[in-house]
Amino acid sequence: MILTETKLKGAYIIDVKRLEDERGFFGRSFCQKEFEAHGLSAHVRQANVSYNKKKGTLRGMHMQLAPHEESKLVRCTRGAIYDVIIDMRPDSATYKQWIGVELTADNYRMLFVPEGFAHGFITLADNTDVTYQVTAFYTPGAERGIRWNDPAFKIEWPIAPVVISEKDQAHADFEEASLEAAKGKLLV
Repeated sequence: MILTETKLKGAYIIDVKRLEDERGFFGRSFCQKEFEAHGLSAHVRQANVSYNKKKGTLRGMHMQLAPHEESKLVRCTRGAIYDVIIDMRPDSATYKQWIGVELTADNYRMLFVPEGFAHGFITLADNTDVTYQVTAFYTPGAERGIRWNDPAFKIEWPIAPVVISEKDQAHADFEEASLEAAKGKLLV
């Protein structure tokens, strides 16, 4: 595996190191020892799949709050996505910064999303499948969301969304949610 840290500390783009021959190639998509050597959580608690019918389906931006924070290893297994993460760790030098990475079935690229990050994606092809290996169990009371087009982050999506859930569209502006949190109503 080839792990390349992004500008957001702890977030890695992971490429499969391919051993190729006439049959195709072989490579590792996960190795506990390599993850631990890079300081990454390697304890998978849940594996999820997301099927998306239409190009332009946007899911996100999602996260779980402490003590239920989760790391994710995300891979597109059919089709293509533009995968986006936002550093939501207030003590981080890259707080509120984001990156986007194209993950496709053809490039076998993965994105490691650390705890404390919001995550979402938009599909770049019809009939797209995305798999996630997650380090924490889904905890309904700990889930939070950030609106995909919140002006506090200025995410540059490569295409306009066509399909977004009502829930994902309804997230409050980050600044408004932060004010509510300061009043004791933790929303983000």
